Amino acid sequence: MTYCVAACLDAGLVFLSDSRTNAGVDQVSVARKLNVFEQPGDRVMVLLTSGNLAISQAVVNLLAQLDSDSPDSLWSAPDMYEAARRVGEAVRRVHDRDAEALSEHGVDFNINLIFGGQIGAERGRLFQIYSAGNFIESSPDVPYVQIGEAKYGKPILDRVLRPDTSLDEAAKCALISMDSTLRSNISVGLPLDMLVYESGALRVTHFAHIDEDNEYFRMIRKTWGERLRQVFGEIADPSWTEAQATGSLAAAGRLHQPHRLTPGGNTADPAPLQVLAQDPGRSQAS
Repeated sequence: MTYCVAACLDAGLVFLSDSRTNAGVDQVSVARKLNVFEQPGDRVMVLLTSGNLAISQAVVNLLAQLDSDSPDSLWSAPDMYEAARRVGEAVRRVHDRDAEALSEHGVDFNINLIFGGQIGAERGRLFQIYSAGNFIESSPDVPYVQIGEAKYGKPILDRVLRPDTSLDEAAKCALISMDSTLRSNISVGLPLDMLVYESGALRVTHFAHIDEDNEYFRMIRKTWGERLRQVFGEIADPSWTEAQATGSLAAAGRLHQPHRLTPGGNTADPAPLQVLAQDPGRSQAS
């Protein structure tokens, strides 16, 4: 499996991918999933891949082999939307060639892509491309895209990323998102590839290949864990009996009851479990 994330911001774009690939718990390897199509002064396009590694490599190689004279080449696309369409068309061509044979061997045609960059004076744009070759574009409301094991690293992205987030802060946010995923899912692993692109540069602005010895990422992992535990400890414990107390789970005037079952599958009559701020003489409410 994998985890890749990218953000499209006013200041530019940020891309981050892991490099773990596996075909079972005893067949784990490393494959780089961040690919750059760069023609300095004219265009920079970045493609992140997840899913079946053979399918991903077939799509990337097909795109790389098309020169600027080809009608499906990324090098001649007039804008990023058209470039994304051409990536989707490459996915369809590989599907037409390989999907039936894969199906005969019980293998799904599984690929998901992140594609973003800038062509000429057009603003930077970011897309997610699916196995069918169709795609969606990021928006100011949700300025990021994820593929692979996305759920573990999503909360920090939702809380932090905005269109006006700086590139450095977005890079830091992406690394924290990756750290959360690394801690919770063994199918995602180091090393990482990170690319930061500044709007208008039309060349790669910053790139880092991050392994377990990278001092900044080690600091991120240590500091983020420590600060989370610190903030967690500073939050008040819940109150179970005082409706007006800070952090109370009690609802004034109500008695909370679980749904109880008795032997035979019958529902039992409500029995007091705990009284939460119930006034004397008030009837119980389930």
